[in-house]
Amino acid sequence: MNTDKIYAEQLANEYAPKDTSKVIALRKLDARAKLPATVFVYTFGIAAALVAGVGMCLSMQVIGSGSTAMMVLGIVIGIIGLVGMGVNYPIYQKLLAKGKKKYAYEILQLAREISDKQAG
Repeated sequence: MNTDKIYAEQLANEYAPKDTSKVIALRKLDARAKLPATVFVYTFGIAAALVAGVGMCLSMQVIGSGSTAMMVLGIVIGIIGLVGMGVNYPIYQKLLAKGKKKYAYEILQLAREISDKQAG
């Protein structure tokens, strides 16, 4: 296959004017299906990273009283943050699948209409 030709066609399609509102509607539906999962994952990931950072600071005695109890508390908080970061991607996959399932019928129907119009 000629990869240059494929790349050129892909780039031309990207810059070609989209005069049909169906393509715009399809893009909006796709974004609507993916946006909740993306927003949640970024928010949850940032929060989990901050929790892990606070735990690290406590365990290294950067903040807190510097006692052994604060160090143990910091380790526990850090582990909670690391677990949060670890489950972030599986949560994203489940939320994304849920969003795609919710809008699948509309997206497939609109995509078929667009492809039938271009083929015919």
